[in-house]
Amino acid sequence: MRFARLAELVRLANQMQGRADGVSLDEIGETYHVSRRTAERMRDALIEVFPQIEEIVEPGGRKRWRMPPGTTGRMANPTINDLAALNRAVELATSTGDDDTANHLRILSDRLRARLSPGDRRRLDPDIEVLLEADGVALRPGPREQIPPETLSDLRQAILRGVWIEVDHRSRATGLLSRNARLGPIAFLLGEGRQYLVAWSEWADEARMFALMGFERITLTNQTFERPQGFDLKAWQSRSFGLWREDEHDIVWRFSADAAPEARHYRFHPSQTMADEPDGSLVVSFRACGLKEMCWHLFRWGQEVEIISPPELRALYSELLDLALVANGRGGVPE
Repeated sequence: MRFARLAELVRLANQMQGRADGVSLDEIGETYHVSRRTAERMRDALIEVFPQIEEIVEPGGRKRWRMPPGTTGRMANPTINDLAALNRAVELATSTGDDDTANHLRILSDRLRARLSPGDRRRLDPDIEVLLEADGVALRPGPREQIPPETLSDLRQAILRGVWIEVDHRSRATGLLSRNARLGPIAFLLGEGRQYLVAWSEWADEARMFALMGFERITLTNQTFERPQGFDLKAWQSRSFGLWREDEHDIVWRFSADAAPEARHYRFHPSQTMADEPDGSLVVSFRACGLKEMCWHLFRWGQEVEIISPPELRALYSELLDLALVANGRGGVPE
């Protein structure tokens, strides 16, 4: 048996033990990207080694398989890669200002380390530090917002409990304070730069984004919030290039022959298509909104990218360049 397949069987054994409802053949196929027949062989191989595996028949006849707690023994102990990934997640959560998640991940890491022998713990710590430095996580520079921990904690509780919240929120764009706004929190959008909450606005009757730094009061209610039927967060996000919500446009950029090899490695948008030109340049097309954020990204490419369409994006790009020149004492674009 190939080593990769053996590693997958060990992982599958831990999944069967770690999930109260077990796993199905469909889930095995999706997780390991294998055919149904291969999924059956993987299940059968584990049943042969672990006869304790229980078969569960769901209403409708679909079957699932699970292991009683403790069956896999030390195979369930964390590896160096497991702990390094957790520590990496801690650093990434911290870098985005999500200190609450970082703290929970640290607690989880401590619990996993407690399963190890003292010798293994002493051996793993230096390796984890080396892996983090190699990934560039521990030393990653860059600005980020300092979100109050209580803001993230309150909003996370509301999401987990599935309740409406009443808030006082100050708009970033206008500076106006909306009092007693009623929101149904759906998800965080965390990352570099500004941080947002996606929430259902009762007043607007649609999903909108709210800057986390704008929350001045958050009160959890006892009223259940249910995400509107048919709302798909992934599909809702895929309309945008970044975060801004506005009318969608057909976007076409041309990257120079020098920049094309690098641009091919980028996924600018889920709907993108790429076409190679005879002169070696690369044309990227997609449909999305968020023209200002597109400009911010295109500035990174300098003279190596040309905006083919839409005209609104070309005009905004030129306007932002002029504003930047004026702000830095150039007085506008020279003739």
